[in-house]
Amino acid sequence: MYESAKIFSGTATRYLAEKIAAYSGERLGEVHVSRFSDGEFQPSFEETVRGELVFIVQSTFPPTDNLFELLLMVDAARRASAKRIVAVIPYFGFARQDRKDKPRVSIGAKLVANMFTAAGVDRIMTMDLHADQIQGFFEVPVDHLFASSIFLPHIKDMELEDLVIAAPDTGGTKRANAYAKHLGVDMAICYKQRKVANQVESMTVIGDVKGKNVVLVDDMIDTAGTLTKAADMMADLGATSVRAMCTHAVLSGEACQRIEASALTELIVTDTIPMSDEKKALTTKIQQLSVAQLFADVIKRVRNHESISSHFIIA
Repeated sequence: MYESAKIFSGTATRYLAEKIAAYSGERLGEVHVSRFSDGEFQPSFEETVRGELVFIVQSTFPPTDNLFELLLMVDAARRASAKRIVAVIPYFGFARQDRKDKPRVSIGAKLVANMFTAAGVDRIMTMDLHADQIQGFFEVPVDHLFASSIFLPHIKDMELEDLVIAAPDTGGTKRANAYAKHLGVDMAICYKQRKVANQVESMTVIGDVKGKNVVLVDDMIDTAGTLTKAADMMADLGATSVRAMCTHAVLSGEACQRIEASALTELIVTDTIPMSDEKKALTTKIQQLSVAQLFADVIKRVRNHESISSHFIIA
C-alpha cells in the first residue's frame, strides 16, 4: 500500500529537501514564511495537507529559529488536518544535552523531544544522534539512521592498505569498534581530558598507528579541536595518513582553519548541515557526501509500511 504523501521543507534545509524530493519522485511542497519587523515569523502551507502523510525536512542546527520553525510547521500541519506528520531531522540539535552531568542544568534533548510531542508529531526520522538513548526521550517512533551506510562503502572504495579505524575520544569507541569489526581491521582510541567544554587539556593514543592509514570516525565535528589534535598526534606517532569521517559538519569558530592547518589528509562529512561558501573557501580538505538518497529511500519505505532495518548497517 503506497500511502499518499507530501514532502515539505523548512527554510534552513531546503537544499537537502529538494534532493530528497527528487529521489522520491515527488515535488517539494510550497511553504511560505511570513516575517514581522521584530523578528517573529510564521510558516504556512500554501497547499492542502488534509488527510495526507506529511514529511517536514529540517535540521535543527543553530540558531534556534530552525528548531522553532520546524515546531511551528508541525503544529500548522496538525491544525490543517494532516493524517500523519513525520519530522525528518537529519541533524538533531541539542543532542549533546542528553543528561545532567552537573547540578542545576537542563536535559535539553528531552525538552526538545517533549516539544515535538506537544506540537503533534507522529514520527521522527533522524541520523546519528549524539547519544543513542535519546530515542527513548520520544513518545513516538524514531527512525534512527546511521551514516555508516554511506561511509563504509566510501572507505572500501578508497582501498586503503594497513587501515586502522580510530575514535577521537572514548565516547566514540562503540562506533569505531563497529566500523573496525565490519571492515575486519584494527582500532585505535584517543583518550582526552577536558577542563572546560570545547577545550582539550591533554590527549593520548591507545593502539598502534605507526605505518597505518588511519580513519577517524565521529558523529559530529564542531570546533575541530579534538579531531585535529588527534590527527596531529597520530601523524607524530608515524601514521602514513590520517583521514576523518564525521556525519554532522557543525564547523563553528575557527574549525575550518584548524582542519586546513592539521595533519588531516581529508575530512569527509555529509550534507545534514549546509556548508557556506565562506567555510568552503577556508579549506580544501573537506569532501561532502549526500544523505538525500538514503532519506528518500526510508521515506518510501515508511509510505509503503515496509521495514527499514536494511539501512542499519552498524550503530
